[in-house]
Amino acid sequence: MLDAIKNLFGMDKTDYADLVKQGAVIVDVRSKSEYSGGHIKDSLNIPVDQLEKNLSKLSKDKSIITCCASGMRSASAKNILQNNGYKNVHNGGGWMSLNNKI
Repeated sequence: MLDAIKNLFGMDKTDYADLVKQGAVIVDVRSKSEYSGGHIKDSLNIPVDQLEKNLSKLSKDKSIITCCASGMRSASAKNILQNNGYKNVHNGGGWMSLNNKI
């Protein structure tokens, strides 16, 4: 929730472009139909309700940036990943906003 508030008020100082240059994986946690309507190039679509079943698709050695439509589901996804031992996870918020930052 705090990440979503930071994103809303422009307080997030994460350099997402640099993370992507360093090999971060962008995980879009919206539904398949939302994703098919538009997404960030090379992002991975794993709906938030399927994330725990698909952890094997994600490396704990890479930075992960979560995104969704507004930042709420991506905040949940960040928490799920951190609770499963992923250390370098960032909530990128809404995918369109994130796309403009990278």
